[in-house]
Amino acid sequence: MPLQHFLSHILNLLLAGPVTQLLNAIGRPPINPAAPIDGVFTMELLAVILLLGFFVIVRLTLQVEKPGTAQQLAEMLEEFVSNQTEPIIGERYRVYLPFLSVVLLFVLVNNLLGLLPDVDTATASPVVPLGVALLTFMHYHWQGVREHKGGYIKQFLGPLWWIAPLMLPIELISHLARILSLTIRLFANMYASDLLTLISFSLFPIALPVVFLGLHLGVSLIQAYVFMLLASIYVGQAIAHEH
Repeated sequence: MPLQHFLSHILNLLLAGPVTQLLNAIGRPPINPAAPIDGVFTMELLAVILLLGFFVIVRLTLQVEKPGTAQQLAEMLEEFVSNQTEPIIGERYRVYLPFLSVVLLFVLVNNLLGLLPDVDTATASPVVPLGVALLTFMHYHWQGVREHKGGYIKQFLGPLWWIAPLMLPIELISHLARILSLTIRLFANMYASDLLTLISFSLFPIALPVVFLGLHLGVSLIQAYVFMLLASIYVGQAIAHEH
């Protein structure tokens, strides 16, 4: 049994009842009450468990003089995200580093899990990019409100009071479009990568698929980076002060 189906089967054996009750309570009854947990959610959960395990290992093995492999990887990640976000956000970038790092890692791990045999890439399902996009949307607006308090609304009204009635709907539509943009960009690229890999395996099962697996790896890295970069841009714009 493929890994994705095996893990989904185990989760459904353990949690099918409570999950079905929860979905019924919120008015979204599952198609199959005996197996409400699908493969996409299973791979998301696996990504979360892997990341939590990584962070726990880093914390338990934290040393100043002799850092272990996990700590070195964490420090490399922190340095990479810092170098990318500091020029965008400014000197207070460290406040937003945890969220941006988690976005990068969560998207990246979900992308890379698609390299495993018979595993569908979770981010090739639109619901996963949409969820991360919504969290990013809420996060940068929350940071804007924390920074500017009630003055945050001025970012939506434009520089002149008499054009505010025109600017407000334009800005609102623009910000809502960011959710769609983040979702479609990640979903479309990972779906296309998955599809190309699947076709290559069905037509040329020996050598050529290795090329497309390499392509999938490249797309996975780029899309995780782009998602994190766009999130940092939105945060930087939300907290920016006019000069």
